[in-house]
Amino acid sequence: MARCTAPREGHRSARAAANCPACRGRSRYGYGYSSGYSSPSYSSPNYYSSSVGGGGGRSSGGGTSRVRAAWSKPGSAVFYTPTEVRELTPVRTNVENLAAKQPELRDVFLCHSWDDRLMAAKELHDHLETRGVRVWFSEKDISLGEPFLRSIDKGLANSRVGIVLVTPAMLKTLPNGGVADKELSALLAGERLVPIVHQTTYDALREVSPLLASRNGLNTAEDTMAEVAAKLAELVTV
Repeated sequence: MARCTAPREGHRSARAAANCPACRGRSRYGYGYSSGYSSPSYSSPNYYSSSVGGGGGRSSGGGTSRVRAAWSKPGSAVFYTPTEVRELTPVRTNVENLAAKQPELRDVFLCHSWDDRLMAAKELHDHLETRGVRVWFSEKDISLGEPFLRSIDKGLANSRVGIVLVTPAMLKTLPNGGVADKELSALLAGERLVPIVHQTTYDALREVSPLLASRNGLNTAEDTMAEVAAKLAELVTV
């Protein structure tokens, strides 16, 4: 019995199929062949670019492409996952609205645990300030002798966005209430909250605060602290 030559030579045309000892004589309508090429599928991105660039090589989606956000400046080297853009877009809308109505407000209020004040929180604060972001940070904005809780209220009221640095220390603080709980309650009331998960996971956060974990933010397991700060700086700069 004659053997089909398709596995070895392919049937890239009707002529090739006609020359095959096994397939010759079959109607071209009764024999299907493949050209060996399939047209790529294109989809229009919702944002400027789906190209990976700069520090955008890592992705929480296991290889998901990264995009520039709609608020990114032309030529920006900051890239986001599509999920990050989707979750941050309502925050950006509030930033723009508040900037138009209350330009005197600070850009961000940095919520952190007491144990992180001299390490991770200060690192994030310094990266943000280097990028020109006006940060309310307890270590420099609460004066000696000033009532602590009143200062927290003042900081929240005078900032457009709250960023919550979620660390192992913060996870220990949340179940006990206190200042962190007070801050989070105010920030969760509107689309003004961006969680930053650092040295822990969203699964661990979900066990302590399902409501906070429902707000996707940024993660230092996917980006360095400097890259996280770059994203935040773009988000809050109008």
